[in-house]
Amino acid sequence: MQYLQQLAFIAVLVYAGWFMTKNIKKLIRNINLGKDIDRTDQPAKRWANMARVALGQSKMVTRPIPGILHILVYVGFLLINLEVIEILIDGIFGTHRVLSFMGGFYDFMIGFFEVLAFLVLVACIIFLIRRNVVKVKRLNMEELKGWAKNDGNYILYMEVAFMAALLTMNGADAVLQARGAEHFVKAGSFPISSWLTFPWLNALPDTAVMVIERLTWWFHILGIFFFANYLTVIE
Repeated sequence: MQYLQQLAFIAVLVYAGWFMTKNIKKLIRNINLGKDIDRTDQPAKRWANMARVALGQSKMVTRPIPGILHILVYVGFLLINLEVIEILIDGIFGTHRVLSFMGGFYDFMIGFFEVLAFLVLVACIIFLIRRNVVKVKRLNMEELKGWAKNDGNYILYMEVAFMAALLTMNGADAVLQARGAEHFVKAGSFPISSWLTFPWLNALPDTAVMVIERLTWWFHILGIFFFANYLTVIE
């Protein structure tokens, strides 16, 4: 059974990688349709500007409240996805929390990722409320109606679902570790998921908790694959 899961995971990974490569090639093709311009002057200034605007997202912090929320989502989502490295290894080789050999550092990182996941979850919910309940004017302008607004909502819905799945997965893992279930050795620190999910998950039998852990594990990683392709797909 484990080998079937590994084969299924590898097949999905290869397909997602192939499809994303195809999308990126289309993006490169479209970029190359433009006319070449010599932009080799002032390299230091250009690199600094790119770091500030593209990587630092400086334009998003001009408004304090949405700016802080945006930074939480941007930085949190990037750092949390470091955990995807472990999920990829586990999926390919059939292991479980393969990086837990790092001991205390691993516990710290998982706990840190959980705090970030919770903050991302809260920030995305606030963004959805601002867009669809409070209806902030600049987010509901006439030119944004249709795909532009829907696209923003879709991305927020996906991020909420991914973070909820991650925390539920960790909560199920915490329950199974506490019970000494097979293959669920003590690894990781789960300060948020234990608080949010442990009470109701702990009321379930081992089999049900294992099913929930696997379902949310698969949902999270398949969601990441889908999201990566969603962001790069073009007509």
